[in-house]
Amino acid sequence: MNKNNLTQVKEENWDLVIKPQSHLLDINFRDIWSYRDLLYMFVKRSIITMYKQTVLGPLWFFIQPVLTMLVYIVVFGGIAKISTDGMPQPLFYMSGIIFWNYFASCLSGTSNTFRGNASIFGKVYFPRLIMPLSTIVSNFIKFLIQSAMLIIVFVYYYFFTSANIYPHWELIWVIPIMLLVMAFMGLSFGMILSAMTTKYRDLSFLMGFIVQLLMYATPVIYPMSLLEGKYSTFIWYNPMAHIIEGVKYIILGSGQFNVSGLVYSIIFTFIIFIIGIIIFNKTEKDFIDTV
Repeated sequence: MNKNNLTQVKEENWDLVIKPQSHLLDINFRDIWSYRDLLYMFVKRSIITMYKQTVLGPLWFFIQPVLTMLVYIVVFGGIAKISTDGMPQPLFYMSGIIFWNYFASCLSGTSNTFRGNASIFGKVYFPRLIMPLSTIVSNFIKFLIQSAMLIIVFVYYYFFTSANIYPHWELIWVIPIMLLVMAFMGLSFGMILSAMTTKYRDLSFLMGFIVQLLMYATPVIYPMSLLEGKYSTFIWYNPMAHIIEGVKYIILGSGQFNVSGLVYSIIFTFIIFIIGIIIFNKTEKDFIDTV
């Protein structure tokens, strides 16, 4: 290239300059904001195509948690006789199911980021974090829809029955914080698993099993009050346990709200998020060669 060509290149003003990341903790928020329309498109695609060409369509948003709740009532409430701390079984199980499903959906959805979108990543540039973020947002919309059903069930038992429900309204502001922690926790673990599945594809087959085990290690179908000794200590180190138990305490007045447990969950999520970003950015550079 001669001197004139070099001068011409230097004088050109490009609309977009794609540069390699300087370090593994880089999060280009300006880039992500610039591609917010793409994020909206992915979220819209996810919501519309989720139940497209199904007979019942959007009703599946409600059918899935209702069927799960009925199974829990029969198996855990009827056969196993597991206590619900005096709370109505439908309300106890539904509150756990809806909040747990949000975390589980975020985790499962983001864990397939690289393998599920390899064809797109290999053709066009956009911030790769857009994909897992779109999963978080679309699942949050699904969560809001299902929460409407939870509110209806709550209103019925609170106003039209004699159930001993004593919500802690003064703590209702904590729930958005818990949702944020759940979203980032699912995002973080999902990014780590997504990076690992590019080389170890067996993990993709284990995802359902992993999520199921995590649920049984979280007080979704049982209250923390049932656990004693080493079991309660073990569950205490599960960050999701404090979230689910805290939600039930705030909404139903059942269980316990542990401030130190919530702080532990926040710190744990922050550390996992940093690890997830490092692994995600490292894998992003050369994953297309291994997928």
